[in-house]
Amino acid sequence: MHVIDVNSGSRKGGDRGQAQNALETNLECAEEIARVLRLRDMGGIIAIDFIDMHTRAHQRQLYDKLKDCMKDDKAKHNVLPPSKFGVVEVTRQRVREVTDITTEEDCPCCGGTGKVEATILITDQIENNLRYIVEEFKQKKVTLKVHPFIAAYLKSGLISMRMKLAMKYKISLKVLGDEDLPYLKFVFLNAKGEPIDG
Repeated sequence: MHVIDVNSGSRKGGDRGQAQNALETNLECAEEIARVLRLRDMGGIIAIDFIDMHTRAHQRQLYDKLKDCMKDDKAKHNVLPPSKFGVVEVTRQRVREVTDITTEEDCPCCGGTGKVEATILITDQIENNLRYIVEEFKQKKVTLKVHPFIAAYLKSGLISMRMKLAMKYKISLKVLGDEDLPYLKFVFLNAKGEPIDG
């Protein structure tokens, strides 16, 4: 089921009066609604809440207009006259078959679990790994590859996190952004550009 609500928006009645403004707006919308129903191949029951019109002649004019706009629709359809609340019901059968395509893949960050480590811990993990690399592998020149967002964070500010780590461990530390890396993954490289397995 689909529901369409019609309103006048910013249109003003002016000298023509509210009734005439409502009629003209409803007639314009009737054309557009008929076009959209065909374009989107909308099926089932479509309830259209037009702007209230108290004149029977106007209600009949709207009903005739909507039926006329729907006459070229190849789908089986039926247009009912406006109810006492001004709602027009249209039943329409779809022309095209429903396309049901499901595409999915595991999230690169959580692997489909729906859980990732808190981002606030990433800098602690980087520093812990860096300390181990410096102490165990005696590296003096290290490159850190991370997701570009993390790289931007590590390099931001007058005294960046990258500079603090480099000074603290007395090493040359380069930070590179790598879009292929998941958000919370990082890789350390030695001076030759080879991964350091800590």
